[in-house]
Amino acid sequence: MNTVSHRNAVDRRNVHMSLRVNGEEVDVSFAPYKTLLEVLREDLDLTGTKHGCELGECGAFAVLVDGEPVLSCLLLAVECEGRSVETVESLARGPGLHPLQAAFRAHHALQCGFCTPGALLAVYEFLTERKNVSDEEIRVALSGVLCRCTGYNGMVDAVRAADREWKR
Repeated sequence: MNTVSHRNAVDRRNVHMSLRVNGEEVDVSFAPYKTLLEVLREDLDLTGTKHGCELGECGAFAVLVDGEPVLSCLLLAVECEGRSVETVESLARGPGLHPLQAAFRAHHALQCGFCTPGALLAVYEFLTERKNVSDEEIRVALSGVLCRCTGYNGMVDAVRAADREWKR
């Protein structure tokens, strides 16, 4: 089989669908076996969500689907048809940082940045539903995200500060 006909054969097997990603409708075509993580990074060029362990254990690949945190490495993209997907890129609207991102920067809650997108989305969803949270509640919200660089004290401080400053 020559290269051109092979590409056409692959294209015919692709799934074509519309997704609502970060508030916008996008049309995408991808292989049906691809995870949401792969479609976000490879097909939609949204690289904020990181490839981590790809076993659902590190939390670096967390996104929000219909407002709930999910592990995008364990979810097939075809399961997201008709659903709303939010990535870390959706937090900042315009040139400024979201208050949560600014708090992470101000409180040194990131170093290498690998776990940061997952941590931000985990606590974003958490803070959207609550106010005046305790350190223990913050630690529980972050418990699905593994950080090897900064530990969690800076993250807890950042979330506490964002909780006070963020107007929801």
